[in-house]
Amino acid sequence: MTMPNTYEAADRADTFVPHAFPEQSVDLGEVRMNYVQLGDTDRPPLLLIPGQTESWWGYEAALPLLSERFRCYAVDLRGQGRSSWTPGRYSVDNVGNDLVRFIDTVIGEPTLISGLSSGGVMAAWLSAYAKPGQITAAVWEDPPLFASEVVPAYGHSIRQTFVGPLWALYATWLGNQWTIGDWDGFVRAAMRELPDWMFANRFGRVSDGMQVDIPQNLREYDPEWARAFYSGTFFANCSHAAMIAAAKVPVLFTHHSRRVDPDTGMLIGAISDDQVRQVGRLVKEAGQRFDYLSFPDRPHALHQVDPDLYARTVREWVDSLPAGV
Repeated sequence: MTMPNTYEAADRADTFVPHAFPEQSVDLGEVRMNYVQLGDTDRPPLLLIPGQTESWWGYEAALPLLSERFRCYAVDLRGQGRSSWTPGRYSVDNVGNDLVRFIDTVIGEPTLISGLSSGGVMAAWLSAYAKPGQITAAVWEDPPLFASEVVPAYGHSIRQTFVGPLWALYATWLGNQWTIGDWDGFVRAAMRELPDWMFANRFGRVSDGMQVDIPQNLREYDPEWARAFYSGTFFANCSHAAMIAAAKVPVLFTHHSRRVDPDTGMLIGAISDDQVRQVGRLVKEAGQRFDYLSFPDRPHALHQVDPDLYARTVREWVDSLPAGV
């Protein structure tokens, strides 16, 4: 049987739920990208890039706050939300070039960018490899730089982080494009293999025999993303160290809750303090401004949990940049 090249939103029409802002889509060639736009057209553009397992509506609470200052675009990356799912085609370069085409086709002018987690890694990719002049400045919101590589230049690998085992479980029990789809098997395995605090953080507190529903964000997510990260294929042709060293724009790095478990040595958080120091060194050696804000008591997705703080942080940093940036 021949597998389809893409799975479109129409193939998954019963998956989605309504949201506060109207959604649009644009044909970028290989993928149709879903997005929302909010804010007056005379304001500077800001591209918002969600993290892995997150659709654009992770920014739903932050968008009205940001749109007071920016013309905002929040997207679904390929394999997430209503955008195309692309079997066998998940890599940092493919996802990055989707965003390059989105900026050209939809935004049409140089833009600020902000990305969370894996979306923050995509913001780093754009900071280095977007077309000249496309990106004016970048917010990297708690990205797992180095810590999402299988063999990083510095510090913990994805196999030594708390999230690595979760990606492996998604790949094993849900399968590419949900072709396995054994949610109950996943829940049993996750309760057995993940720390209690981690399971509760992702899926809520569960007692024996209690039903665990599939979260809406996972319904909209292709688990092949998880397989590509845990196996290393997502970054197979893109060294984080080389990418960061090629940064061409000012960077704000926000760093959230993190610690190293003393019993296992596992990194509990997106990126360690030592790894961030290397990120800052490489950006500065590239001749770019690097600003660092630590929020050690704030969760990973700051824009979801504390949209006021997130929006204020972005606005104040952009206002601190030289005129014209």
